Formats: sequence, structure tokens, C-alpha cells
Amino acid sequence: MIALVVVLAVGLVAMGCVKADRVRGWRESFNPSAPDIPDSAFVAARVVLFGMAGVGVFTAFQFLDVVADAEWSDDELAGAVSQATEELDGTSRFGDIFGDDSGFDQEIAKMIEEEVVENGDGGAPQSGVDAGAAASNKPSDAEYTVTASGADAAFCVHVVRTRSKDGDYEPPGVAGGPSSVTVPEYDFAVTSREGEC
Repeated sequence: MIALVVVLAVGLVAMGCVKADRVRGWRESFNPSAPDIPDSAFVAARVVLFGMAGVGVFTAFQFLDVVADAEWSDDELAGAVSQATEELDGTSRFGDIFGDDSGFDQEIAKMIEEEVVENGDGGAPQSGVDAGAAASNKPSDAEYTVTASGADAAFCVHVVRTRSKDGDYEPPGVAGGPSSVTVPEYDFAVTSREGEC
């Protein structure tokens, strides 16, 4: 699309550069009895053609800006992963109230993806990040390969999840009595490095 707009703009400039005498000669060869075209008409036509070419070039730059904002660059991804790692390291989160760790991979992957997107700089897209879980992941020790659309780079994020019984939450039971449910809290130690896991 961008190439087509640029080609059209170049074509309009080329049309505007054709000399008036040459156009009069072509017109006379096709229709000898046609009235002569005044110089003011050629000036007006050039203004219109160059104006349309300028709009075309401006549109092409706008398309380039949109394409750049729709994809991640390697530098944007590197900065976002580094910042996300710093912000996630040392944090705590509550786990499943039933103590079931079956969905830990999806939860941690989503946590990483959201943090990377949040830490992308102003030109980075607000989507397109994927944290692929390693097959050997365990609830206490897991690795995720972080990639993003448009970026060739990949980063390995290592997450160690430790149960923090001091931070467990026990919601009040019925009528304010003790509860039989405990919501476990987990502490996260997060590191990252360049390359796939």
C-alpha cells in the first residue's frame, strides 16, 4: 500500500513536470480543431498535481508510522522485558483458593505478557506479546520464551514461585466466624536473559 501511494505521488509529479508546449502538441495531433489552452490552465493543473503528490507523500509517511506502531522492534522488546523483569521480581500474588496449581503456567504467562506490554515505550504496540511456557515447567520453577510480533529477538524469563504462608489470606466465614478456606500467597523471583529458553 505504501509503495503504491509513493508510485502514484511520483506519477503526479511527473505529470506536473510535462511542458505546456508538449501537451499542446499532443492535443493538436489528436484534435487539430480544438481551441488553444491558456497558460493559466497549465499553472492551475500543476498546482493541483503537485498538491495531490504532496498529500500522497504525507499519506505514505502516515502509513509508515502506523506500521511502525503496529509491530515491536528488538530494542522495544528488550527494554520492555528488562523493565518487566525488574518490576515482577520480588512481587507477591495470591494463588488458587483450592491450592490447585494446574493453571499456573497460563497465569504466569499472562502476568509476564501484561507486564511486558505495560512497559513498552510510547511507540510500542499494546498487544502482540507472547510468553511461551517451557515443557519442563513446574509450579515452583518455570521458564517462558517471550517474543513479540515484528521483533526477531526472543528473551527467556525465569520465574521461581515460592509459597509465603505469612501472606496467606483467610477470608471471614459465614456470620463472621472462622473460615475453612485459605488463599495462598506466592512470592516471585524473576530473572531474564536474551535468547530462547
